[in-house]
Amino acid sequence: MPDNTPQIKTDELYRLLREGKIKEFNSRRESGEDCDLKAADFRNVDLKGLNADGLDLSDCYFRMCNLRGIDFSNTRLEGASIHGAQISGVYFPAELSADEILLSLEHGTRMRYKA
Repeated sequence: MPDNTPQIKTDELYRLLREGKIKEFNSRRESGEDCDLKAADFRNVDLKGLNADGLDLSDCYFRMCNLRGIDFSNTRLEGASIHGAQISGVYFPAELSADEILLSLEHGTRMRYKA
């Protein structure tokens, strides 16, 4: 079984997000830079304004994050946890049921895609 424990990564674009440099992250991704954010630890990070289109954020840990207004509709979030996060205005992938989102928000469970 693969280790999907959330990690503090060394990826340069990941570091930008942890430092709150969302505009720079978005700009560098738009210019073609790639990053590995799978199973990343974003605990207490303000990600408001993130362009999440096409990102693989599976198995990520978003405890107490500010995710307000992010469009995750084209983002992979399977296995991610959003316990205590601010999710006002978030657009989640259609594959995630409202129950999965609520369980993760209130209890920290990892979100599972419906079949």
